[in-house]
Amino acid sequence: MTSSALPLGRVLIIAGSDSGGGAGIQADLKTVLALGGYGATAITAVTVQNTLGVTGVHPIPVDIVQAQARAVLSDIGADAIKTGMLGDVAMVEAVAALLDEAEAIPAVIDPVMVAKGGATLLADDAISAVRSLMIPRAALLTPNAPEAAALTGLSVENLDDQRRAGEALLQLGARAVLMKGGHVSGERVVDLLMTPTGDTIFETDRQDTRHTHGTGCTLASACATGLAQGLDLSTAVAQAWAYVQEAMASAPGLGKGHGPLDHGWTLRG
Repeated sequence: MTSSALPLGRVLIIAGSDSGGGAGIQADLKTVLALGGYGATAITAVTVQNTLGVTGVHPIPVDIVQAQARAVLSDIGADAIKTGMLGDVAMVEAVAALLDEAEAIPAVIDPVMVAKGGATLLADDAISAVRSLMIPRAALLTPNAPEAAALTGLSVENLDDQRRAGEALLQLGARAVLMKGGHVSGERVVDLLMTPTGDTIFETDRQDTRHTHGTGCTLASACATGLAQGLDLSTAVAQAWAYVQEAMASAPGLGKGHGPLDHGWTLRG
């Protein structure tokens, strides 16, 4: 995969930091760079984590998060915005306000709720805020099955369920939904890109690997990079999907738990 022919593409990432480097802001920045874009950040929280799990979360004050984003937008600018870990209602409300200020910039919303190791990254009372405030502002929403179930109240256990939940999320206002199938059982993994005009299926054999930390962050940031570079939605998602599959396959094998991906595989020729 090469991205040298694409325009740079500026991506503002609004998300939490991962001290282990496999997910969150760190994975986002690696992904944007690997695909030829330029990443800037507004950090919503500092987490204490490694491949074994999250052991601490320190939220950044809401006004500081907004100030970070506005500093970037007023100077460097952005061609796409990607949101990840938001944490609580106040942060969701603040980020929604930022998206309104930058309404001409497409937003890829990753509704992060739980870390790979099981730690909660979104307060229960913030789920309704994500539903009402973030989904309608999404050019692309990228939920996994548990996140889609929490947002819609529907069971998501197979492809029909994925499609049903995706339709419900479109009804809630998302302009497009990428229903990720990694949490759905089966030998094949099916991701479903849904828009009001049609669906696209991305399907592959399930990789037998424990190195899946940060796959959701990585996929959403890769999608945002493609959009920032002017790709149409289906092409941006296809590029992002292929990038994540190879990043999993060539994972460096670090850590004792859910290991990180090989974000830099595109840079080695």
